[in-house]
Amino acid sequence: MPPSKSERERDYERRRHQAWQRRQAAKAAERRRRRNTAIAATLVVVVLAGIAVVAWFSFRPSAADEAAAPGASPSAAATTSASPPANACPAPTSTPDASATQLSSAPDPSVAQGRTWAGTLVTSCGDIGVELDGAKAPRAVASFVTLARDNFFNGTPCHRLTTSGIYVLQCGDPTGTGTGGPGYTFGPVEAAPSDNVYPAGTIAMARRGSDGDSQGSQFFLVYQDSTIPSDTAGGYTVLGRITSGLDVVQRVASAGDDGSNGPGDGKPTTPISIEQVTVQ
Repeated sequence: MPPSKSERERDYERRRHQAWQRRQAAKAAERRRRRNTAIAATLVVVVLAGIAVVAWFSFRPSAADEAAAPGASPSAAATTSASPPANACPAPTSTPDASATQLSSAPDPSVAQGRTWAGTLVTSCGDIGVELDGAKAPRAVASFVTLARDNFFNGTPCHRLTTSGIYVLQCGDPTGTGTGGPGYTFGPVEAAPSDNVYPAGTIAMARRGSDGDSQGSQFFLVYQDSTIPSDTAGGYTVLGRITSGLDVVQRVASAGDDGSNGPGDGKPTTPISIEQVTVQ
């Protein structure tokens, strides 16, 4: 006996409802797929950001300890250049004085005279004009002026360059190893920026991490705005600024470093030495 009309209608409605359910299930599955894809993408971003933060803070102690140490300098992760650019400066022709000044104690802050000093770093790559603030950083300026007058910096290489995160060229070590100094240390930290930002052109003293009394002869030249975190000793003594010749430092930085202290941290690929320092 053939199905009645009502049975055919019910069967038709049932099949149509089942088709509707299948469409709804397919739509729900597609929504879940898109949501899961979005979640996965977000997790990837979060993980990558976490890796970047970990990488930065993994390098930060070295940057704070060594960039600040009398025998070391700031470090940071970066890609280095394999060879200098076509306009790189000529190789240094001088060497450190074997009888460089070694003092038993730091010069008295009064040597800074509480005034502004003008000077020039005569380097193998070109002259760098500087201005030193003896009012804001009397201990650091007194030390720098005394060493400059004693020809302590003559022939000394700028031994370390960092090229990412922290952008500095560190100089002032007569041994060129990152461990040398004038025979004394001094402190505490003077005139450090409260926001930890060191603008391009800043001249600051290096020291050991968390030791504000470990400043010596090493200093760093900031060639690009840098944020250098403070530690328990504070920030880093700002003794002055570059007034001309910042492009000299930037030219050296553009050639990169040799990665001898890790990626983006090592000796400048283009060697640079201080031939003489004049102050007045």
